[in-house]
Amino acid sequence: MRTVATLWRSTHPGPTLVVSAIVCGMGVSVGLDALRLTALTISVFLGQVSIGLSNDVIDAPRDRAVGRDDKPLAGPGAPVRLAGWIAASAFVLALALSAVLAWQVALAHLVFLVAAWAYNLGLKSTPWSAVCFVVGFGALPSLAPLSLPDPTLPPLWATAAGAAFGIAIHFSNVLPDLEDDRVTGVRGLPHRMGRIASAVVAPAALVGGAGIVAVSVTLSTPIAATGASPDSMSGADSGVLPGGAQAPVLALLPWLGFAAVTVVAVAALWVSLRGRATRLTFRMVMLAALLLVAQLLVTGGLAG
Repeated sequence: MRTVATLWRSTHPGPTLVVSAIVCGMGVSVGLDALRLTALTISVFLGQVSIGLSNDVIDAPRDRAVGRDDKPLAGPGAPVRLAGWIAASAFVLALALSAVLAWQVALAHLVFLVAAWAYNLGLKSTPWSAVCFVVGFGALPSLAPLSLPDPTLPPLWATAAGAAFGIAIHFSNVLPDLEDDRVTGVRGLPHRMGRIASAVVAPAALVGGAGIVAVSVTLSTPIAATGASPDSMSGADSGVLPGGAQAPVLALLPWLGFAAVTVVAVAALWVSLRGRATRLTFRMVMLAALLLVAQLLVTGGLAG
């Protein structure tokens, strides 16, 4: 049980579960049936397990060197070899399950996983560290629409928003580790920019991504774009939400989501600048991502 607990903690369970939930929410938004939704969610979960474990396996020597007590695989007698085998197996299983849905899903998921593994294997120590997150999270919104029986690409705004959130995730996650990373020779883009600049980039990217979503969902909503009244429309174009809310509420929802994310971003900036950086900023970024996915569930924005 101790080994199981160590391995689970090394998967970075918080981000693993949040990213899996985000993709699951996107799947609901585009109308995936239960079987496809389950397969997609499990596939993404396995992919996240492989990313988290590989990160801690590769970083174990560095984590031991700086006394990272919060990293389970840095401790004495930790099952590092076993974690490596599980990471590789999860990688293969994630792609295999994605391929069951469609080869396009497997290809998009491969892009996401390769970007993450490339970061873990060394790009984290280069000025190109942020590119891994731009590419990886830019590909993430494509997984749900490509999982449909008739695969379709996501709207470009979803890719752009995913890339923006990838930047926010990268900078907010690295921020607390800047000093420890410098000791062990890790000098990614946030390290080169410095603490203050990095603290600003994360919330700025967060607001930028939320803005892209708000504008794009508003423009893709028929009533918001044309000004037509609910009485002049019928069926799926009536602008009536499942709960009975009318079109004006539908048009307002994207901006309520934007406002909520902006509040979170301002709070994250305040937390980052007031003293020593903590994981709270990263958790705020993940919360903002969940807020926007909840918005997409209500508005059907990703289905376009």
